[in-house]
Amino acid sequence: MTNSNGKLSEEKVFKDPVHRYIHVKDQLIWDLIATAEFQRLRRIRQLGTTYLVFHGAEHSRFNHSLGVYEIVRRIIDDGFKDKPHWDNQERLLCLCAALLHDLGHGPFSHSFEKVFHLDHEDFTQSILVGDTEVNGVLRRMGSQFPKKVAEVIAKTYKNKLVVSLISSQIDADRMDYLQRDAYYTGVSYGHFDMERILRVMRPQEDQVVIKNSGMHAVEDYIMSRYQMYWQVYFHPVTRSAEVILTKILHRAKKLHQEYYSFKIQPIHFYSLFEDELNLQDYLKLDESIILYYFQAWQEEADPILSDLCRRFINRNLFQYAEFSPNNEQMMKLMELTSLFKKAGIDPDYYLVVDSSSDLPYDFYRPGEEEERLPIHLQMPNGELRELSRQSDIVDAISGKRRTDHKLYFPLDFIKDLSTKRNIKKKIQELLEIE
Repeated sequence: MTNSNGKLSEEKVFKDPVHRYIHVKDQLIWDLIATAEFQRLRRIRQLGTTYLVFHGAEHSRFNHSLGVYEIVRRIIDDGFKDKPHWDNQERLLCLCAALLHDLGHGPFSHSFEKVFHLDHEDFTQSILVGDTEVNGVLRRMGSQFPKKVAEVIAKTYKNKLVVSLISSQIDADRMDYLQRDAYYTGVSYGHFDMERILRVMRPQEDQVVIKNSGMHAVEDYIMSRYQMYWQVYFHPVTRSAEVILTKILHRAKKLHQEYYSFKIQPIHFYSLFEDELNLQDYLKLDESIILYYFQAWQEEADPILSDLCRRFINRNLFQYAEFSPNNEQMMKLMELTSLFKKAGIDPDYYLVVDSSSDLPYDFYRPGEEEERLPIHLQMPNGELRELSRQSDIVDAISGKRRTDHKLYFPLDFIKDLSTKRNIKKKIQELLEIE
């Protein structure tokens, strides 16, 4: 039953390990959660291949999306209500954008996107405004409402305060995933005092600002993000799994283009391989489908595809070495590439340089192409000051991009080169392995 104001007659709750409870009071939100497109997020892990390193990281984008919704609901209903600059008519728009912001993610999200040159944000827009169950629910609020939700997620909506709740350097998305990913991976890095941050958030005309007394809680949040990226998200073993996943998809696409006869035909991939992917085909893809093919392709006649699939399924991952893209290292890579070919190991699939890069906090510098909205502190006199001007900790890492390069290779293949001892020895020397 629904009240005339669109509220559920009885509040619904989801038990949540991070926020304790997710509260749903609006019929619109309850109905969106029940759509096929939102339920699909249960079948897509939040952290891709990270479960192969941190075995608890099995949580889904469904979990995370509910968490982002709950944080925004608390900000709006508990913090912003009746405050200057906040228009409560934007409430449902904010809640829908928070809930649906990750709707377009595909299986093993970022690796999948890189191989097939896709953008999950484009698919999010398509789901919101296309012929979908989600669109049908949103249209109850008016024919333009799905487009407004899409604009908030795309960061083009006219009310920048609304956008900043979902997407900024201190937004509900980051506040949820840092805590949720820390919880499920079992690490301590991602924990910060969210309760304090929510208490000191203040709405302004075009962004959320932080009361000056909450600066230390924000410092903690930024350092948590920094630690999570380097200890969890960019973990070298996770990246090894991503390298193999990426190479499987590249190999399968190449074989399809060469008219290879698969034992298990990749029917779910046809439109992807032929660059003719439509929304309906995309929505049929989830991680259970991908893993089904990887499991089956272990039996393929193609030795590269079957080997890579066996590695992924059984977690027989590549070893790695530190790598710097300078002249000396690039010469070494060229020599290794030649040696791999002589050894009968295809370097296109088995010798891979992978890079990770992150900017923990940036502030807007006039003249830059991409404007990054900084975090502002509200001083006792009402003046706004950019965070790194007040915080020595944040100033120390502001604008500093850290990049890490690794070279991945199959150690077991190299060890098995018993009939090509000279080549084996040279490879081992170059990679500095026993």
